[in-house]
Amino acid sequence: MPREIRAFDSRRPMLSVVVPCYNEREVLAHTHARLTEVLGALEEFDCEQIFVDDGSSDGTWEVVKALAKDSDGVRALRLGRNFGHQAACLAGLRNAAGDAVVVIDADLQDPPELIAEMAALWRDGWSVVSARRRSRAGESVFKKASAYAFYRLVSALSEQPPALDTGDFRLLDRALVRLLAESRDKNLYLRGAVSWFGFPETHIDYDRAPRHAGTSQYTLRKMLALSRRGLLSDSAVPLRLTTYLGTAVLVGGAATAAFRRDLGVLTGSAAFGSQALALGIVGEYLHAVFRQVQGRPDYTVAERLGPLSPSHPVEERVNL
Repeated sequence: MPREIRAFDSRRPMLSVVVPCYNEREVLAHTHARLTEVLGALEEFDCEQIFVDDGSSDGTWEVVKALAKDSDGVRALRLGRNFGHQAACLAGLRNAAGDAVVVIDADLQDPPELIAEMAALWRDGWSVVSARRRSRAGESVFKKASAYAFYRLVSALSEQPPALDTGDFRLLDRALVRLLAESRDKNLYLRGAVSWFGFPETHIDYDRAPRHAGTSQYTLRKMLALSRRGLLSDSAVPLRLTTYLGTAVLVGGAATAAFRRDLGVLTGSAAFGSQALALGIVGEYLHAVFRQVQGRPDYTVAERLGPLSPSHPVEERVNL
C-alpha cells in the first residue's frame, strides 16, 4: 500500500507522457490527438508530450516536427540511429520534466484513456502504476504464447520478479524516474529495473487492442534480444545453470559409464553439448560486461525540438 496521499499546494503537478516511435508515421497524428484529448481533461495537471524518434526511416520525424510546431506542450527527440525501444524509452525519461511520467507506445495498442486512472492512483500515493494485459487482440498465437512464456520465465528466474503480463506502458513517480535516468547500466531492462527498485506498485487490467495502423516493428530478432536482456540483466540463474548442468552431466555420465563399464561415455556428445551451452551462457555475460566497460552512451541525440525544462533531470551525455 502507498504511504501517503500526494498533495501540491503551491502549484499543479506536471505529468509527462513519453512516446517512443520507430516507423510510426501512419499512426502518429491519431496518437497525438487521443493523447491531447486525454491530457486536456486532466485539469489538475500540467501536461507535456515527448515523442522520441528512434532512428525511423519512413518520415516519422517530419510528422513529429509538424506536431511540435502546431501544438503546445509537445517536445521531441530524434536519436542518431535506431538504438532500440529500451534506449528510446530511457531517452524520454531523461528528458521528461514531470512529477509523474507515463511511457506509452505510439501504435495505440495501449489505450491512452488509462492515463487518467493511472494519474489518480499516483495522486493516491502509488509510485508505479502498471497496465496489465488481460488479452492481446490482433496478435498471432506465436506472439501470445511466447510473451506468456517469457514473462513467467523472467519472473521465475529474477531476484525481484517484474509484474506479470506488463510491458513498458506504466506511470512512474519522479523519484523512480531519476534513479532510472541516472543509471549507468548498459544493459538496462526497464521492466526489471522498475521492480528491482522496490517502489510501491499497483496495476490496472486492460484488453490490448490491435494496431491502429501499420505493422509491428518488433521483429523476432528484437523480441529475442529483449528476452536475452531480461533474462541476463536481473538474474544470475542462467550463469549458475552451467554449474548445475555440468554437475548433472558429470554425474549422469559417471553413472552410465559405471553401468555399461565403458569410460568412453564420459567423453560423449552429451558432455560436449553441455560444455558448449555453458560456454555460450558465460559468453553472454562476458559480452554484457564488455559493453559496460566500453563506456559508450546508451544513445545519441541528433536533433531536439522544444525547450529544455528548468527541471530537466539529466543532461544528455552525447549529442551529434
